Amino acid sequence: MAAEDRVDNRKEHGKIAEYPPLAALGRRICIIGPSNSGKSTLAHMLAQKLDVPVVHLDALRHIPNTAWKTRPLEEFVAAHDAAIAGEGWVMDGNYSSGLPQRLERATGVIWIDPPLWGCIGRYLKRCLKGKENRYGGLEGATREFSFELIHYSVTQYPKKKPKYAAMIAARPALPFIYLTSMKHLNALYTAWDIPCFIK
Repeated sequence: MAAEDRVDNRKEHGKIAEYPPLAALGRRICIIGPSNSGKSTLAHMLAQKLDVPVVHLDALRHIPNTAWKTRPLEEFVAAHDAAIAGEGWVMDGNYSSGLPQRLERATGVIWIDPPLWGCIGRYLKRCLKGKENRYGGLEGATREFSFELIHYSVTQYPKKKPKYAAMIAARPALPFIYLTSMKHLNALYTAWDIPCFIK
């Protein structure tokens, strides 16, 4: 069974189903999905509610005060492995090379997977606004807009989805929520009494 089929989160006629309580996902929650889908904001809000550290993997992978220059892979892996060793965390980001280890430590998974055109639209709006403090942003980033990110979102993320799904499906006991739209994400915020709204 595909990972997406494990938790549909939708009733017939498009009505949103009830979500499990946040406590059912434990205190180590892994959030994956395409860029600009709301992963970092959700991670921040859940970490606050659970009183655990939030870990934005993009911030671990890239060097502050640069145009998103990546750290040496060995440094990233070391930081990633140290982070997942913690007793509690909410972590957002894909980085499939570390996903198996992350899932082994996770007590719950949320996959935000809305239509890509909406994610790209939110990214372009964010870039037009200029520099701003946002959850998951790189400290001191000298550049925000990136054709590479758009290209990755359109060409690479869809190719990697089956891999992500297989990794999750291999762990049927792991609590898993699959969200296919901003409507579903906002319904999750409401269900868990979190004051946030994503357009």
